[in-house]
Amino acid sequence: MAKTPAQRVKKHGAKAVVPDHSLPPVINTTTQRTPQKAQSNSKLIVIAGVVASLFLFWYLHLLTLNQMTQLSGGLAMPDSLIGGFSQDYIVQLREAMDDSARGQLNYVHKTAGTLFPLIFGFSWLLLIGTNVARKSWRWAMWAAPLLFAVAHLWSNVAIDSVLAAEAPDAGSVALASAVTVASWVLFLISLLCGVLAVFLGRKSAKPAAKGAGGLSRP
Repeated sequence: MAKTPAQRVKKHGAKAVVPDHSLPPVINTTTQRTPQKAQSNSKLIVIAGVVASLFLFWYLHLLTLNQMTQLSGGLAMPDSLIGGFSQDYIVQLREAMDDSARGQLNYVHKTAGTLFPLIFGFSWLLLIGTNVARKSWRWAMWAAPLLFAVAHLWSNVAIDSVLAAEAPDAGSVALASAVTVASWVLFLISLLCGVLAVFLGRKSAKPAAKGAGGLSRP
């Protein structure tokens, strides 16, 4: 019967030969996560978000809301009026749209009108966060897409409210118009912040590439 390591030490003392039962460390090189891989994954997420945002913008503003004019006698939906709208326009639009048409606009606001600002805001937060290194710049640029998402969702509710009222008052229409204009302004500012973030990301990547090239020299 084979002796245990303790029995061998007891019998032979220091001369006992004890086999090494320690297991070699398991190294799986395929699971190593490098900063380059993490940055590549974040870029893929940002690209997917940007593409989804562009698609939703096209679907909401260029396709669906444009087709809604067929139900309003050619009048544009309040969401598409970058310069805002008046009380008279809302009254005229409400008279041109029946309950079914207003219900369809409300459905658009609850679906694409909700998804677009949320996905756009999230995608722009990632875009800015992955390209802007300075914390103060990053927080300042994050404000635009965050406020845009809030303003866009608010405008959906405000527009549905004034169209649902039999006699929309001037204050409610003015608020809905102001929020809609603010939504468009913040959207344009967010686009500018995204372009600036990409520029800053490329600018910071160039010195890093030069530094890596210098370290590789003998």
